[in-house]
Amino acid sequence: MIGRNRGCELTRMFLGVDGGGTRCRMRLADASLKTIAEAQIDAPSNLQVENGDAAFAAIGRLTDLVFARAGLDIGQAANVHACFGMAGARLLKARENFAARPFPFASAMVVDDIDIARAGAHLGADGAVLIIGTGSAGLGLACGKRFQVGGWGFLVGDEMSGAWLGRKLLRRSLRAFEGLEKGSALCDAVMEIFDDDPQKLMEWSFRNPAALADHDPGHSARSYRDRPLVAHARPVDYGAFVPMIFDFLEQGDPVAAELLALEMEQVESYMRWFLHRGIDSIAVVGGLGQRLLPMLEESHPGLVIRPRSSPLNGAVILAAASLDHDNATRQHSSGF
Repeated sequence: MIGRNRGCELTRMFLGVDGGGTRCRMRLADASLKTIAEAQIDAPSNLQVENGDAAFAAIGRLTDLVFARAGLDIGQAANVHACFGMAGARLLKARENFAARPFPFASAMVVDDIDIARAGAHLGADGAVLIIGTGSAGLGLACGKRFQVGGWGFLVGDEMSGAWLGRKLLRRSLRAFEGLEKGSALCDAVMEIFDDDPQKLMEWSFRNPAALADHDPGHSARSYRDRPLVAHARPVDYGAFVPMIFDFLEQGDPVAAELLALEMEQVESYMRWFLHRGIDSIAVVGGLGQRLLPMLEESHPGLVIRPRSSPLNGAVILAAASLDHDNATRQHSSGF
């Protein structure tokens, strides 16, 4: 239960952060991992945004907010061991640079956001997680060994992601419109969005209205022609077409069925990758993953599971595990 501590002294606490592309969450827990307080703000916290400055600012705001909600003096941050699971932390240099910032905590470890998703999904135990959302990636842990796959981004990877699947749909619809492949009602519906005009689809792809607004948020009233010449459609823009596949699948649409089969093939390849590494429990998370989960549970009973807790809880678990590891290392080095 979340509650106030009326300024009481807590000698050891753990703090977890789940930092995403548009919002950031933080939870403070006591030594038994019981939640003291938590908060969430809408703020970008991807380490690739503003070289990590945006994420650092978000964590600073949340720290003040969480400690206030807990009724704790901010000075007690010196008793806190933190773990930040951050979007954009796939790159080692980004993690190292962010960990070197002046946080007020006793210790702070920075990990990829998939690490906290995996830890939360399995409550810190062995197992893997597949993130299947706008992007995609996989991470497993077995006998202390870490196995990570994918997560290289929309341009060169993310083969089972919603963005990848949405782009597949647009390409298939365009090819069907030109008579290069067989189409369906789904393809027709996609092209209708662009007034059956491939020129409009093409312009949407490299002068995307939503992407243009992101590039020029302070000048939304400017003429469309006066804005930057190139603002490519973002992964989230392609992913927005995925619900159409499921809608038409219920109507027996053949292209929807074909695209779903392609998606399942990609997911299966990741699952086989983990099985070959001795991992026999795979949690599936992410928006698209939740749509696929019933099918995956049916085809792989006992292998595919639902996550046991949230990524935010996973961050707290990793914060505590990191301290336990550091203590064990120190004891070993001292000869005890």
